[in-house]
Amino acid sequence: MLIGFAVPVSGAWATPAGQVAVARRAEELGYHSVWTLQRLLNPAGSADTTYRNVPDPLITLAYLAGVTERIRLGVAIVNMPFLAPPVLAKQAVTLDHVSGGRLDLGLGLGWMPEEFAAVGVPMARRGARAEEYLAALRALWADGPAEFHGEFYDIPPVVMEPGPLQSPGIPVLLGGTSEPALRRAGRLAGGWVSSSRADLTAIGRSAEVVRQAAREAGRDPAGLRIVCRGAVKVGAAGRPDRAPLTGSLEEIRSDFARLADQGVTELFVDLNFDPELTGPEADPKMSMRRAHEALEAFAPDA
Repeated sequence: MLIGFAVPVSGAWATPAGQVAVARRAEELGYHSVWTLQRLLNPAGSADTTYRNVPDPLITLAYLAGVTERIRLGVAIVNMPFLAPPVLAKQAVTLDHVSGGRLDLGLGLGWMPEEFAAVGVPMARRGARAEEYLAALRALWADGPAEFHGEFYDIPPVVMEPGPLQSPGIPVLLGGTSEPALRRAGRLAGGWVSSSRADLTAIGRSAEVVRQAAREAGRDPAGLRIVCRGAVKVGAAGRPDRAPLTGSLEEIRSDFARLADQGVTELFVDLNFDPELTGPEADPKMSMRRAHEALEAFAPDA
């Protein structure tokens, strides 16, 4: 199982300097990848402080591409309805080039009504829209002239240059928790990426839905990536009700093998969902110290 690490993307510690420090140290320690997430807007007056101070994920990765050399750069996830397919296609290809072919593009449907209202897109029929979106992306990334005509997107004959640097194309992962979303990942994408709220005691069942959908579509399920966003919360050891990826550094590390046994092919440690590090009262310096402790403890060769 490959191991990655999320850079600071929520809360007061989510600064360019902090992101660079984590990305560079992760590369030095042999991590496979670093990750960002998207949160376009938050509803005013909300008591939920999970997504504070969140920067644009693709611009962040482009910045990190310039200060790293080998580590892969992942986003989990960009919500497809928020960008027209040609806009995201161009951004992703550009990032693929500036990173030297290190981009992993995670895509999702979105779930926050305020964001949909702000971008002027209806929430209805997001799944059908996503299927068209993926087809439009691949048409735009293909060699030569491309066009696409669907219910939601209509692209006249065009040429998008340059094309992706990676061959056979930029790896696309799909998020989602419902069975239709899992099956869509198996049918159409290079794999699936779990959410921060996933039940990690049952992630193997979701992985099997993805792989079964691939089999039914005539695809090789062994080639699919099952990526777990590991919402890690470091705390006291020995709690009898300990959830996966919570507790002491040693306890959390011991959970990695259990995830691999459930079919997870890649895990990235994500501290951005721990309110002690990202909440309004968190000290950014303390958060960075704890991030570096986690980087050392969870390093692939540790």
